[in-house]
Amino acid sequence: MNKINTPSVTAISTHAIFFSVEAVPQQDILRKQKRICALGQYCLQSNHFIDVVPANNNLTLYLKDPNQLNNWLVDLVKIWDDIENVQLDSQHHQIITHYGGEHGPDLEAVANYHKLTPEQVIKRHTEATYHVLFLGFQPGFAYLHGLALTLHTPRRNEPRVRIPKGSVAIGGSQTGIYPSISPGGWHIIGHTDFALFDINNPSPCAIKPGDTLEFIAKDAY
Repeated sequence: MNKINTPSVTAISTHAIFFSVEAVPQQDILRKQKRICALGQYCLQSNHFIDVVPANNNLTLYLKDPNQLNNWLVDLVKIWDDIENVQLDSQHHQIITHYGGEHGPDLEAVANYHKLTPEQVIKRHTEATYHVLFLGFQPGFAYLHGLALTLHTPRRNEPRVRIPKGSVAIGGSQTGIYPSISPGGWHIIGHTDFALFDINNPSPCAIKPGDTLEFIAKDAY
């Protein structure tokens, strides 16, 4: 098993720490992000932090007591070395999805690009279990690991000005769901009514880093 490099830990204010690791080969991305999520959960459960924010290759942590800053700058590296086998507190989500037609105007273009039928694209898209690496771009937007290599598709040459909320799309090596209306350059292959973000909920983001999900085809194409 490849070793993930020793992290960099930096104080970015009197109450905040930036924890980062170097980028890793493709085969180690999921392992690395799981460790980052596990470290974030450990820190929250310690009750010393107001919040932790996982991102790509890094974690930002906000302390309650600035007097603990120097201790945590040292302790985080020690904890990182032992965190790999900690069980993540995560959920699995089933995303009911309508593929093609008015729900997925780019499904046939994606199929043509890969010399597949639309049905084969749907099958490959729904066969995978996706792991949530981190959230970004919009509130509730989950960056997912697990898209089949045979579905990796370059982004559209001309981005759309308006992509509907709930659009399920593919862009490059990623697939994802648009939590709200926005511009975007990914290929829309389907639509879901699953609400990824609701500001009125105690926990506004329905999906969290470390969670897993699968897409379930609602109707045959």
